[in-house]
Amino acid sequence: MTMKAPRTLRIVVFAGGANWPLWIAEDKGFLADNGIAIEITPTPNSVFVVQGLLEGRFDIALTTFDNVVAYQEGQGEVALPTQPDLFGFMGGLAGALRLVAQPHIKSYADLRGQTLGVDAATTGYAFLMYKLLQMNGLGREDYQLDRVGGTAFRVQALMQGKIAATMINSPLEILPESKGCVRLGDVTRSFGPYQAISGVARRSWAAQNADALTSFIRAYVAAVDWLYEGGNRDEAIRIYTGRLQETPQPIAEKAHEVMLSGNEGFQRKARLDIEGIRTVLGVRSEFAEPRK
Repeated sequence: MTMKAPRTLRIVVFAGGANWPLWIAEDKGFLADNGIAIEITPTPNSVFVVQGLLEGRFDIALTTFDNVVAYQEGQGEVALPTQPDLFGFMGGLAGALRLVAQPHIKSYADLRGQTLGVDAATTGYAFLMYKLLQMNGLGREDYQLDRVGGTAFRVQALMQGKIAATMINSPLEILPESKGCVRLGDVTRSFGPYQAISGVARRSWAAQNADALTSFIRAYVAAVDWLYEGGNRDEAIRIYTGRLQETPQPIAEKAHEVMLSGNEGFQRKARLDIEGIRTVLGVRSEFAEPRK
C-alpha cells in the first residue's frame, strides 16, 4: 500500500526555546503521526511575520497575540495594503515576560536617558515595557528606542552593551541573567495573566485547510503533553541542546524549570488564556493609536 506523503506546513517563528514543542513534535513523530511535516523559518522581526502570512509565504506563525490585535485594529507598525484576517487559534506561551537590563542598571531610575530595545514600537511587548516604566516613574520622553528585532536579537544586543534593557520572553532571559544582567520587572507579577505567544493564521487559509490546521494543533498538544511528563525531562533537555547547540546544559535545565512552572510557560492543551487576552487588550487600549 502506498503511504500518503505528509502535508508540509510553512511555520514562521521567533528564534529560541519557545519553539521547544515544535522540535519535540518533529523528533518524537507527533507531526508525522498526524500526516504533516513543518518547514520552520525564523523571523528577524514581527513585521516580517505579518507580511509573510498575508502574502501567503507562511501558513502559520507562532507570534504574540498582541500582534494579532494590533494589525486587525489598524494599529500595527506598518500599514498593510489590505484589511488582514488574522486570528489566534491556540495558546503557546502564557506570561513569562521579563524586563531585563545590563548589570550596571540597578533600578528603573537608572534607565533615564538610556536606549531600550524593542522589536517594534507599537506592537509585541513594547507597550508592556512602556507600562512598566510608567508605573515606575519614567515617561516616553525619558528614554530612547532602538528597533532591534525579535527577542533573540534583543538579547544579543543587550549582552553586547548596545541597549540598556529590553523585554524578554522565557526562556531567553536565562542566559543574560546568568551573566549578571538584572531583572527589573516581571509581567505576571505586575499585571497578572498575559497571553504572550499564540498560534496565528489567516481565517481564509484556515477555512480552506481545516484538516491540516487541526492536525497541527493535535501534534503541538501532544508535544506539550509529552514535555510535561516528568519522566521525559532528560530527553527533552537533549532535544533542546540538540537544537540550540551552543546552549550549556545548566541553561537548558533551567529552561525546563521555567517553561513548565504552572502559571507561566507552555500552555497545557494549547488553551488560549482569556484573562491573559483581556490584559493584552487593556494595555493596547491605553497606549495604541488610533485609540480603540
